Amino acid sequence: MKPVSKRTRSIRAVPILCITLIFSAQKVVADEPLIGLKEAEQIALENDPVVKASIARAEALGEDAVADAQLPDPRLRTGLYNVPLDDFDISREPSTQLRLGIQQAFPRGDTLKYKSGKTRAQARAEQLRAELERKKLLKAVRRNYLDIYFQTQAIKIIRSSRKLFENLTEITQVQYGSGGSSQQDVLRAELELSRLDDRITQYQNKEEAARSRLSRWVGDAAWRPLQADMPVLPQIPEREQIQEGLETHPEISMRSAVVESHQQSIAISKEQYRPGWTVGAEYRMRFGDNPDDSSRSDMGAVMLTVDMPLFTEKRQDKRLAASQKRADAAVLDRANSWRKLRESLSMETANRKRLMERIQRYEKRLIREAEENAKAALLAYQSGTIEFTGLMRSRITELDIKLQALKLRVDLLKTNASLLYLAAGEEQ
Repeated sequence: MKPVSKRTRSIRAVPILCITLIFSAQKVVADEPLIGLKEAEQIALENDPVVKASIARAEALGEDAVADAQLPDPRLRTGLYNVPLDDFDISREPSTQLRLGIQQAFPRGDTLKYKSGKTRAQARAEQLRAELERKKLLKAVRRNYLDIYFQTQAIKIIRSSRKLFENLTEITQVQYGSGGSSQQDVLRAELELSRLDDRITQYQNKEEAARSRLSRWVGDAAWRPLQADMPVLPQIPEREQIQEGLETHPEISMRSAVVESHQQSIAISKEQYRPGWTVGAEYRMRFGDNPDDSSRSDMGAVMLTVDMPLFTEKRQDKRLAASQKRADAAVLDRANSWRKLRESLSMETANRKRLMERIQRYEKRLIREAEENAKAALLAYQSGTIEFTGLMRSRITELDIKLQALKLRVDLLKTNASLLYLAAGEEQ
């Protein structure tokens, strides 16, 4: 028996190596975890710096509110008074004194109470801003995830249809070889295959762009394969329920907290028309002796300082007017936000209704009719009653209708995500 050479053994080992590599690659892909919508939401909420920053600012303002309610720190005063400059003898003159005193200032009226109330309102506004950013984050993650889902499913649909076009191309080439079809039919079939490949590339480009946007919130997890099942969102409340809940929407509540902070500023400005008080006490020690050799008596003093807000035209009046204007602007901003939310609710509700109507039409009629039309066109082409162009047109129409049906279902989910953003009290 002729011995097997090393070269022959190497050549025989190549298929085995290729099969091993294929199965290893399949195992790696299989072991790569899939990412679902719920996991993407959880990762985004845990790592979003915008929500965390708003919470940190709210906590900081809560601490400031406690500090703002406190009186100013007392002031210690000391000094050596009436020192003779010719010899600096502190015992010679009876008016030379060492003074040690303390002062406490009391701001005007209830300024401290209103200042603390203003800071607490600002803390509530930041807390509500964090809730608003959370809802915005969920909406953005959901819509981006759905974009990725649509692109990946569209690619699967096109690749599945591409096999049919490959079969049609092979049939056309065989018929062309036997004189049953023209060269134009062969070229048309190859052209449609190339167009399908180009459409796949376009969807892949859009998928990568959507994954890049999603990676802003979930990092590298955005590049993991998606779960094949259609994503599921929480139950959508009725329109009337959503509209009633708009009053407690985080954006409106945040605007209301801003209005309250400006109202506290108005109260602070009004308190500036009242006087402020500063009280103090001093101990005054004297040096030296009296002419009769007795020690000079030490002295004490009690002081009261009162602000006199007499000229208010260019100070208190202007600050009060400015505070009122800011409060008016905050009220208008809240009204504008309310109008925008109601507009969004009306638009998304109408959009959802029409999408559901179209989805029902596609599922009950259009998809079935497109499939039957494609089958009838194939039979007609085989019997020679229509040209190859008609057959290709029917297949392309079937593909486009399937892609459009997928897009409608995804658009409905994206609309639901927008409605969930408008709904109050969504649990996560």
